[in-house]
Amino acid sequence: MRISNYDKYPATALSGFMRCGWDDIVSSFSEELSVHPVLAIETYVGIHEAEIETALDTLRPSLFIRMRDLYKSEDDVRALTQRFVTDDPIFGYRTALTLVDFFDSDKLAAAKRLVAQSAGVTVVVGAGASLIVPDTACLVFADLARWEHQERMRRERVTALGIDNHKEAFSSQHKRAYFNDWLICDAHKEQLFAKVSYWLDTHIPHQPKLIDADTFMSGIQKTVSQPFRVVPYFAPAPWGGQWMKEVFDLDKEEVNYGWCFDCVPEENSLFFTVNGVRFELPSINVVLLESRALLGEAVESRFGKDFPIRFDFLDTMGGGYLSFQVHPTTDFIRKQFGMNYTQDESYYMMEAKPDATVYLGLRNDIDRDQMSADLRAAARGELVFDAAKYSNRLPAAKHDHFLIPAGTVHCSGPEGVVLEISATPNHFTFKMWDWERLGLNGKPRPINVERGLQVIDWSRDTDYTMAQLVNAVVPIAQGDGWVEEKTGLHVNEFIETRRHRFTTTVKHDTLGGVQVINLVEGEEVIVESEEGRFSPFIVHYAETFIVPAQLGAYTIRPYGLSAGKMCTTLKAFVRV
Repeated sequence: MRISNYDKYPATALSGFMRCGWDDIVSSFSEELSVHPVLAIETYVGIHEAEIETALDTLRPSLFIRMRDLYKSEDDVRALTQRFVTDDPIFGYRTALTLVDFFDSDKLAAAKRLVAQSAGVTVVVGAGASLIVPDTACLVFADLARWEHQERMRRERVTALGIDNHKEAFSSQHKRAYFNDWLICDAHKEQLFAKVSYWLDTHIPHQPKLIDADTFMSGIQKTVSQPFRVVPYFAPAPWGGQWMKEVFDLDKEEVNYGWCFDCVPEENSLFFTVNGVRFELPSINVVLLESRALLGEAVESRFGKDFPIRFDFLDTMGGGYLSFQVHPTTDFIRKQFGMNYTQDESYYMMEAKPDATVYLGLRNDIDRDQMSADLRAAARGELVFDAAKYSNRLPAAKHDHFLIPAGTVHCSGPEGVVLEISATPNHFTFKMWDWERLGLNGKPRPINVERGLQVIDWSRDTDYTMAQLVNAVVPIAQGDGWVEEKTGLHVNEFIETRRHRFTTTVKHDTLGGVQVINLVEGEEVIVESEEGRFSPFIVHYAETFIVPAQLGAYTIRPYGLSAGKMCTTLKAFVRV
């Protein structure tokens, strides 16, 4: 049994302003109020505002405004957002609203007048606080990573923008956040970056931390000036396995871990270690603030401030089958959900036992109408769907790479560990068969047979699958102690992947575009700049790291326990 060296808490180390605990934080605010008598605490959706409000009561403000009191009525907010949230149990439509749309205009104007007329200390707390305070106010942003927001939804601890939905099913809360609230809050935050004086971390209840704007910006700049990792998070699944418990040194008491989200900047956290103290913030802030340096000009011009590449793990070692599923085509996802691009993906096999399998594509000469009828009947509980009758059930071995362009039916089976490489619209899986099991909440997971049947590419049969989607490996180059291969992705997908096997130093170059890399074989490697543009960066087995576009040339070589031994990396980048 190997000893785990996976770093679950990667961080950017820096020095700067840091205050910990409410006593010290409120003391800092008190000093600010002696100069600027108005304190505004902007909050991201999902923040526990009551904790902040209780702490700020000690300031004895003469005027205390809670922004949630200024919202339109809950009925009005539900009506306003209905076309984006929809009645569908999972899917909505990308919002066109802004934060100001949620407020009662009369209440907002009245609150702004009260702040202007206040002669004493004024405190404003909540999303939109900056809308009613003068430019001279001390502006603080209480930020939150999406993964933590989701955990709070599951625990029924938070409400949405303008409505109290904490008792609704997680899928309903998540849908509202994904299609509406997160987009609105990110757009609002992006307008405030240059105005915020302090950033407040309340990810851990009752353990707040505060950094100032200079420290925040310094951390962002340092992060994007070197290879970096976002903070992984782990989740169980109905099909989850046991591999990650050992490799990532996770809680052995948990029933399983199905997911490791190792590079999803829209949802992951980023850690700064400021004067030795860990400060947590959403990693999307790097994308929003430094998209050109991070993504590169060509990628930014195509995707804007979206980070287009996602890496995650799916663990079915000792587990079960993922759902039999398909992802929507670009045309479908644009028309139905308002998204700009779709969830093309691939399965790279990190580990596989001898009986590991993957379902991929359709078998030759299947009866399309019969498959459709069987899926519908299975959804009604009238039969057990026979996936192997219609889809190619393929053996899966370590380092196999299966390509899954949108419209391709697929499913990973038991006894494997998949490194899933995909585009980032990560909500759009049409489950068509779920193996007669229940979700983690004890209820059946939603099935989308009709949507799935609309987007299946029926031409992707056995011949097509074996020729284009299974181990489509092309040698690219080799040298003394290294080999480079293209392993995908499919021509329909905008991501390209390159595998390097090496015992010595390999030269890489971003060529002006962001790159995402995982160490898929070997204990550890070191990433270096021959020009000294960044400090040496050590990567351990199964860790995913991001190489910002602006870094240009860099090298990777075996290091430490792997010195002189064969290592393998898998690199993904956007074809331009």
